[in-house]
Amino acid sequence: MKAPHLLRVEDPPESFSSLVEAARAEGLRIGWLELAEVSPLPEVLESAAGLGVLRAVSVGGGRTVAVKPLRGAPVLKDVLREHFLGCALVLVRGEEAAPRLRPEGEGWVMEIPEQAAQPLTMEQLLGKLRSPLPLT
Repeated sequence: MKAPHLLRVEDPPESFSSLVEAARAEGLRIGWLELAEVSPLPEVLESAAGLGVLRAVSVGGGRTVAVKPLRGAPVLKDVLREHFLGCALVLVRGEEAAPRLRPEGEGWVMEIPEQAAQPLTMEQLLGKLRSPLPLT
């Protein structure tokens, strides 16, 4: 299975609700990756992770929360493989060298370093997500 496309975002998740809905209607999955420290963690998960368990997981209320202790900096490729299998796109909020996506009116603008900003309709963006080629 191919790795998901990555697009860096600065806006909150709600700004991408129409994209998520349109992608789901097309059978495409989208993930969200926050590159920031999560605090506070549920105390029991923090305690278990501190002991050195492989993972501490809480399931309930329609959600799963998993804590995996890391030794060193996270490796993006590993995070994507572990958590976003089957996603066509992962929206990344934080410092990452990836094209930037921002909402603009009814459409989107994709910004790739050293290229002109690309205005995209929803259909054009979904078409790019279906492609195995890198976003350009």
